Amino acid sequence: MSQEPTPTDERVLVADTDEFRRALGQFATGITIVTAVADGEPVGLAANSFTSVSLDPPLVLFCVARTSSTWPRIQAAGRFAVNILGEHQEEISRLFATPGADRFGGTEWHVGVGGSPVLHDTLAYLDCVVAAEHDGGDHVIVVGRVLDLGITHDAGPLLYFRGNYERMAR
Repeated sequence: MSQEPTPTDERVLVADTDEFRRALGQFATGITIVTAVADGEPVGLAANSFTSVSLDPPLVLFCVARTSSTWPRIQAAGRFAVNILGEHQEEISRLFATPGADRFGGTEWHVGVGGSPVLHDTLAYLDCVVAAEHDGGDHVIVVGRVLDLGITHDAGPLLYFRGNYERMAR
């Protein structure tokens, strides 16, 4: 007779990292660029771990690796913009995912109401102030309160699925 786990059972999965990534890769995600101004300079990083949290108040979150060299600069700014990429923006996603790249050299943007860079030609943007940070293992879970937003381009989303960029079939 097998025994059913009870709610008090604590089981810890010790998964192979590659297998864990493959399993998570089965979930398609959109791609965002999180931007801020730190020490007078625009900074940004690519993030596909982004979601809405609450409508009232308007809250969103993204997760960032603790090893990110850009995150401490965004954290110090206390404000950020989430720029939602369209299917035509794979190149900018790759640029912002490349460590040490000149991310803003050829990127068009303007300053949003919260002071963060809002990238041009994205599907939408959410200009935020940091509302909370939470421990997420090897990541930080960052919750932002939305100050301003805009839907700026009508195109399909840029997706990430099974380790590759994808476009939605329409």
